[in-house]
Amino acid sequence: MLVKEIKKELKLKSSKKRAESSKWFFKTEKGQYGEGDIFIGITVPEIRKIAEKYKSINLIDIEELLKSKIHEERLIALLILVKKFEQSDNKEKEEIYKFYLKNTRTINNWDLVDLSAHRIIGAYLLKEENRKILYKLTKSKNLWEKRIAIISTLCFIKHKQFDDILKISEILLDDRHDLIHKAVGWSLREVGKKDLKAEEKFLRKHYKKNAENNAKIRN
Repeated sequence: MLVKEIKKELKLKSSKKRAESSKWFFKTEKGQYGEGDIFIGITVPEIRKIAEKYKSINLIDIEELLKSKIHEERLIALLILVKKFEQSDNKEKEEIYKFYLKNTRTINNWDLVDLSAHRIIGAYLLKEENRKILYKLTKSKNLWEKRIAIISTLCFIKHKQFDDILKISEILLDDRHDLIHKAVGWSLREVGKKDLKAEEKFLRKHYKKNAENNAKIRN
């Protein structure tokens, strides 16, 4: 019942004009990264207001929304999930963390990742020594799982923990997708805001490496 109410409220806030703009902005044409994604045209602030109203819904309802073909319904599911995580105890946080990982196939556009990964995956792993899951995601063939790995580290960067983002960036330096390049660049800039020397050391190392590789190719 609550899922129907949420969908109804979202539809009332929808805009065909905004939906057409979103389809272009999120690259939904054939062969593009968001191919086939369906938008109904709602701003993020409007979705946040509805998410606040329904933040008490359970994981079953959230999963139903995450399985939706409509982008904004998946987005509100993730915004509610973030709220639930932030208000949960440690046991509930673990449950939400595992739930998120189980549903990564539905977190399939850059805004969905960027508004949730660091606030759930990153926040959960902040005090964990074992972060192997990030490297598993980094080596995934799925574009969005790789972006989840990178964006999750933004939480670590805020706490001046740079090892994982630097290692992940190194793994993904040769990745061909623009959305991975941009995510790596964003994260490295955030490192620089906290520790410029750490960022510059990484950039010098890999600038030199790329220069040497280019010289070998020319020869």
